[in-house]
Amino acid sequence: MIRIALMAGVLLTAAWAFPAGAAVTSSDASGFAIENSAAIAADRADLFALLAQPGRWWNSDHTYSGDARNMALDSAVGGCFCEKIPGRDGAPDGVIEHARIIYAAPPAVLRMVGSFGPLQAEAVVGTLTFAIKPGAEGKGSAVTMTYVVGGYVRGGADKLAPVVDMVMGQQLAGLKRAAEMAAATP
Repeated sequence: MIRIALMAGVLLTAAWAFPAGAAVTSSDASGFAIENSAAIAADRADLFALLAQPGRWWNSDHTYSGDARNMALDSAVGGCFCEKIPGRDGAPDGVIEHARIIYAAPPAVLRMVGSFGPLQAEAVVGTLTFAIKPGAEGKGSAVTMTYVVGGYVRGGADKLAPVVDMVMGQQLAGLKRAAEMAAATP
């Protein structure tokens, strides 16, 4: 109940811009698939390299530590998309693995397996893919981010799908913003 109320609050207070295309493409009680896409005015190779720097583009509101600068992504196969959680009150630092890289084909595809946010506490597997193609008329890049989740979610995965879609859309919007700022800087 608290989780649903929290997610409803996230929906109501979201202030980040969304990418050009976002949709829950399928969902039922056992899983869902979402797809977000954006045209990004940045070179594919630079964009792929930026994926490995989530501290520059991930929304800090959707981290365990409260600060995206604590996130790191090793884009090699087997690499970790992890987050350092600074210790408090003398406790040692912690760490969380958000995902593990399973396919890397620079500058075209980065795929990882992981359960993000509240999905980590559920019996699910999620596959997140960033597909980066040349942009329209050879300008910039066209990015499609898909996240396919399956397994058991208390209360039903279909109820979480719109919230996860919104949160992942925010991350793609952050990637677009960071990439275009970097591309515009001489």
